[in-house]
Amino acid sequence: MADYKYKMDLYEAVRAKIPEIFAEAAKVGEEIGFKGDMKHQVGLTGAVSGCHGLNPSKVADAMHGVARKIVSSSQLDVRVSRIIKDWLGDEWDGVMTSTCEAALQVCFDSVFTPPLLGRGNSYSSRYIAPYERHIHHQAGYGRPYPGRFKDTVADRGNCAGEMGMMGKRLCNLEVDIVPMKGALYGNHGIKYYPSPLLTKVDAMGTAEKMRRHAERTPNICGFASLGYDTPGYGYREKNPDGGSVLRSEIGKIANEFDVPYLVDNAFGSVFIGTDPRYNNIDLMVYSVDKAMGGPTSGLIVGKEEYVTYCRRARGTHSERWGTMTAHGKAAYVGFDPGKEALAGGIAAMEFLRDEPKLWKDNVDKLEKIAVEEFNGIDSKLQGLFEITKSYNSAAVEINYEKSWEKGIPGAGGMGIPIFTIEDMYSGTQVLQTGLMKMGVIPTITYDANIFISTGLGTTDPDGCLQEDRMRLGIKGMVKLIEILCRQVGLI
Repeated sequence: MADYKYKMDLYEAVRAKIPEIFAEAAKVGEEIGFKGDMKHQVGLTGAVSGCHGLNPSKVADAMHGVARKIVSSSQLDVRVSRIIKDWLGDEWDGVMTSTCEAALQVCFDSVFTPPLLGRGNSYSSRYIAPYERHIHHQAGYGRPYPGRFKDTVADRGNCAGEMGMMGKRLCNLEVDIVPMKGALYGNHGIKYYPSPLLTKVDAMGTAEKMRRHAERTPNICGFASLGYDTPGYGYREKNPDGGSVLRSEIGKIANEFDVPYLVDNAFGSVFIGTDPRYNNIDLMVYSVDKAMGGPTSGLIVGKEEYVTYCRRARGTHSERWGTMTAHGKAAYVGFDPGKEALAGGIAAMEFLRDEPKLWKDNVDKLEKIAVEEFNGIDSKLQGLFEITKSYNSAAVEINYEKSWEKGIPGAGGMGIPIFTIEDMYSGTQVLQTGLMKMGVIPTITYDANIFISTGLGTTDPDGCLQEDRMRLGIKGMVKLIEILCRQVGLI
């Protein structure tokens, strides 16, 4: 067994062992069945932008059905509105965009940024966001405060500088990033960056910190956070109605300050997922192509008083001469999803609305498979994983922060190596790249949090889970964790 004095010694050992880890992963992948026609035909999620999930037949048929028909896009926009109103009520509305990132930008620029037109200098406005995962999305549209966060997202993305993730910052918009009470932000990974570990987040304590920040913030314009519902994302604590304690409290603070609360629920689902009414949310955005099984597109859902301005920005609110709907030129006409994506998105939402049991059954089966496979992991690694299902994300979360609390037996206090999102973009994310070497299309595995969902070679055309293929993919994940730990002498 290896004896590491510091974390950085462990990660240096991982870096040195990458060739051996990848070689063994490729060999084991073939042994368990990832060879020939099966190689790279099973993915642990259908929710990553680089390799999209497969649409159910109902969605694909809807897109094909409008491709050779003359269809008014504005009438498809109306159908989206009606679906959201049927779900949430008449004071709510929805509008689709080309992607979830487009939906975020439309929301931020429509209701958060200060005006540019008019005489005199513009002012700056500031929104408040917790220091959680994925802050290059929901906390990426303002110039960050305090200054220590200025380069936090510099190494996230395929390029750096103004054409990278930092180039998303909008004019005269700032973001106050608030560390979450109970969270840990120690360095991990080969790139050795801070890694948000969030299973111990104190919801009320975090909300109180955000309130204090709001009270000292001039020109406050809103709040933003994620919309997920699992412990690894910091949303363990729930209200009796199922809503998140933290989000409900953030929403209350936003309401007191008369500003909107925007939630990024990219990896979420309408109807069966996070309900904005029970979370005090004003605006929520989705990737229709992630958990919802739709085509590449985004969705904004929110209270009409805010969605109206998003509609204006998208060119779908009203013609100048006074109509109830439109579909034309505006600031963000470039984020038009197109009629095929509109039709497919509508079909995906209707599928979730009409057959929620099918979607929930998939998640229940996925959880059962994950528990069974991880129960078979090397004995020294057993008991170090927390497995949680999420209907919101049609996923199962496998979190291993516990391995650093307890330490792997005999490993000198070290846990299972944690990789960061910066590792993912530098090619040193051993769990993700290792899965590719094994023949499995990888999923999100950074910050000690593995998110496994259906949709990429693991569902049939009717949207039902193909359990044997899903089990094989999860088995690959288990084997890779064992390989990693064994190669660096942790087991």
